[in-house]
Amino acid sequence: MPTHLEGNLTADGHRFAIVVGRFNEHITENLLDGALDTLERHGADLDDVTVAHVPGSWEIPVAAQKCARTGDFDAVICLGAVIRGETPHFDYVCSGATSGTMQASLDTEVPVVFGILTTDTVDQAVERAGSKGGNKGREAAAAAIEMASLMAQIDRF
Repeated sequence: MPTHLEGNLTADGHRFAIVVGRFNEHITENLLDGALDTLERHGADLDDVTVAHVPGSWEIPVAAQKCARTGDFDAVICLGAVIRGETPHFDYVCSGATSGTMQASLDTEVPVVFGILTTDTVDQAVERAGSKGGNKGREAAAAAIEMASLMAQIDRF
């Protein structure tokens, strides 16, 4: 029989970092609130959560990688909002934030969870930050809890 490992949604005993972009702060504040609420509801001690504020989504990966490399956190949650404008800037920021976040996770072997909205309109971002589209900050926090739990199981295996 194979051995099956699966994370759970129990956050107590785990430490989390949240890296959040200030650009589009009216959106990212809601993502942060959702993430913190989810961590707390699942047993995290908010004293074991560190929030790092960065200028925007472009800066998230380097701060996330720095947090992950400290060894102080079981998972890092990345929150931001990039909204398409009339120039290709959107594409560059989204690409850099996406690949940088994944690279930080792979380089450190710490789950670095992507909770950065990439939307065409402000309305789409609002919907995904606590309106009818749910709250992607909550979803990112839940994924971080599950991955922290799974990584601990893999370490013990």
